[in-house]
Amino acid sequence: MHDMNPHLLVVDDDTRLRNLLQKFLSDQGFVVTTAASAAEARSHLASLTFDLLILDIMMPGETGLELTQSLRKKNDVPILLLTAMGETGDRISGLESGADDYLSKPFEPRELVLRINAILKRIQSKPVEKELPTENVVFGNFRFDVRKSQLWNNDDFIHLTDVEAALLKTLAEQSGSAVRRDELVEEGSDLSNTRSVDVQVTRLRRKIEQDPKYPRYLQTIRGVGYVLKTD
Repeated sequence: MHDMNPHLLVVDDDTRLRNLLQKFLSDQGFVVTTAASAAEARSHLASLTFDLLILDIMMPGETGLELTQSLRKKNDVPILLLTAMGETGDRISGLESGADDYLSKPFEPRELVLRINAILKRIQSKPVEKELPTENVVFGNFRFDVRKSQLWNNDDFIHLTDVEAALLKTLAEQSGSAVRRDELVEEGSDLSNTRSVDVQVTRLRRKIEQDPKYPRYLQTIRGVGYVLKTD
């Protein structure tokens, strides 16, 4: 995070909405850059550093979901998706793509600001504890630092959303033991039910399992919940 005002990138092909958001968010104290497409967004990302991206899902060419999935392979910048689709499946798709949050259109601009600030606050509040010893849980080539909630594949950092990190931390702290779904709901602040837990576990498996359909490390305990198997 910067010491200066947070820098946001708003990506939406709707010129009117893009301009309205730029003015409103600028009035709220943010530095705002805009882009009309994923291609233009990539151009900005190549030369500028942003604290958070606001992406419209339904854009011509590369969609917001596709851009999110691509960025998550090498970039952990927070992403908030805007979508006109309100169905549960569409929201889940947004989270599965690697987004940190979503907001359905139409929305109140004040709610957008609240969500932005909530994401930025979570990032700012994550402690930097370089001087403290790590508490690593190792499975395969992966190393999860429980203290910092950071996941590494050998020397490669793996981006986790806040919810994914919270779930993995709980599982890692009880590695080898079954953790109930309802306990995971309590640990993940953005999880409202056990179905949400299952979705997040599926996302985690895609990041740590060679074959997510046949997990080696993050296994299901039928009728109970999940267990993280370590070497």
